[in-house]
Amino acid sequence: MVPAKTPASRVFSTKPDGVFLSNGPGDPGACDYAIRAIREIVDAGVPVFGICLGHQLLALACGGRTVKMKFGHHGANHPVQDLTTGKVMITSQNHGFTVDPERLPPALRITHRSLFDGTIQGIRHASQPAFGFQGHPEASPGPHDVRTLIDHFIDLMAQR
Repeated sequence: MVPAKTPASRVFSTKPDGVFLSNGPGDPGACDYAIRAIREIVDAGVPVFGICLGHQLLALACGGRTVKMKFGHHGANHPVQDLTTGKVMITSQNHGFTVDPERLPPALRITHRSLFDGTIQGIRHASQPAFGFQGHPEASPGPHDVRTLIDHFIDLMAQR
């Protein structure tokens, strides 16, 4: 675990199997220090999994944009669809920004969408082992709907 302002060089010195970008408050566009570091980490091929703010920062680091939502997502029971499998997951969410689908770079693919308003809920990088999810995946204590994302991150690290 390292602080948000840790440069990529320091992260690399720890020889991580993967980098988990955690959640947090506020406007992701204000986190230029993190965006720079994440860009370097993704470009180096280190597996990356971002949730909530980390998901938004991953999108920005890969050339995407975020926008403030008219109505944010707050609370439990937000249905999200996996666009590959069609499976619907029930998620917990707490965010006021979203990845802008109009400014998504070619390197990013949409993997999940909100069934409430169609906003982007998941992305993956087309050529690097990096992906993000807008909700709060629970490892075990609550619903297991999003467990597959954690398993996918573990698989990416094992392949490295």
